[in-house]
Amino acid sequence: MQPTSSWIVLSITGLYMLSLALISFGVRRHSHSTNNYTTGGGHFPAFLIGFLMLSEFIGTAVSVGTAQTGFKTGISAAWNLFALALGFVLFAWLLARKYKDLGDNTISGVLSRNYGQKTRFATSIITIFALEIVAVSIYASGGAVLASVLQVDRTLAIIIVGVVSVMYVSIGGMRSVIYTNFVHASLKYLGVGLALWFGLKQVGGISALHTQLPQNMFDWTAIGWGQIIAWMIAGIGSIFSTQYVIQAVNTVSDAGKAQRACFYCAGLMIPFGIGAALIGMCSAALFPQIDSLQAFPRLIASMDRLTAGLVVAGLAGSLFGTISAVSMGSATLLLRDFYEPWFNPEKSDVKSLRFVRLATIAVGLLPIALALTSEKVLMIAFLGKALRASLAVLVLLVFYAPKFGTPKAAFLSIIASLVATVGWFLAGNPWGIDNAYIALFTPIVIMTLGHVMRRGTPPEPVLPKVVDGLKQQRAGAL
Repeated sequence: MQPTSSWIVLSITGLYMLSLALISFGVRRHSHSTNNYTTGGGHFPAFLIGFLMLSEFIGTAVSVGTAQTGFKTGISAAWNLFALALGFVLFAWLLARKYKDLGDNTISGVLSRNYGQKTRFATSIITIFALEIVAVSIYASGGAVLASVLQVDRTLAIIIVGVVSVMYVSIGGMRSVIYTNFVHASLKYLGVGLALWFGLKQVGGISALHTQLPQNMFDWTAIGWGQIIAWMIAGIGSIFSTQYVIQAVNTVSDAGKAQRACFYCAGLMIPFGIGAALIGMCSAALFPQIDSLQAFPRLIASMDRLTAGLVVAGLAGSLFGTISAVSMGSATLLLRDFYEPWFNPEKSDVKSLRFVRLATIAVGLLPIALALTSEKVLMIAFLGKALRASLAVLVLLVFYAPKFGTPKAAFLSIIASLVATVGWFLAGNPWGIDNAYIALFTPIVIMTLGHVMRRGTPPEPVLPKVVDGLKQQRAGAL
């Protein structure tokens, strides 16, 4: 792409981001209290929340990472999006109503009702750690796109992405995230569609792609069932226990709308996954000698300036949308679980609002340094998801088997899952066993041992009483 074209692409992206900033400024009046800043200050339609959750899960890391994997293994790379779609369907059936009835908008708050304050703090730590890992992959992939398309240094691109993202999300709080992420998801869909259309046109269509690539790249299970199942564990687990998903389902007026939002999100993910994988395959046919991480960026760089500008704007928008969700989730946990109990026990809203704004900036800037050395984008993204799979086990036990295990075992399982999963990842997933399996089975084993070894009669769980009390209050109000 010529320098003039790069400036045109940058201008289109800049205008798009300016319009999003105007939206954020326009709704900032709804973020003048801590509660409104973290919840959006109202109820929203199900389709809007569906797009909100979609935008958070089809960020640049997933788009670039799926294309990167599609470049190497083919169409089976789409399974990572299929796993997320299945996760949202299961979440709608199993947990959406329960989270909505409970009314608690933090994952740590939900678990602490059954397992105590120690588990609350441990849950916050592992959730924030997992979200920061996701942010690393987002910055790395976003930097790769901008560096390739705009022909700038990758380090500079990552720093720009990080700083702009943080400034953008800190303006309007959760309400701006909801509205702007609807725009992000729509444009992201358009961008991937345009990139796929261009790629298929360049190779001569699907039939020509079949002749130019090895046949195994069209095998839907070429990635291997071990990897597919690992993606399912990580994807489903992350959705069940992701902080910003819980915040999202609490922004609709009732449980039925929360379920519909999840179904909308799942339905939109499947074609997106197929499109991203095919983009990687088109790049493999057109540019077989490039590094796999450049599969999506290299294709964009070959497009005409107007189309490339729209695609890059969509990628940039999804990047900022995901960062906003990650930053908002982490900042909310820091506020509710650490700052207010220890440093603001009087619950001064002025102090809390100031803290959560500063925390949003801090957790947004922190991952930039690690992103500068990150190459395996999709693998890093799914490490973040795998870590949350361990929390998903505890969430399911809280709602469906509250008497199983012990509070001490729950606390130990979180700490052990964090250490074991990250250690397994750093060791290179020995014997071909993905770290997602470690994240899943560690809490199962520890909670089972805790259940078997406990003595005496366990205390009756608090959570069922809370839910029953809420339902009785609502019935009385009606």
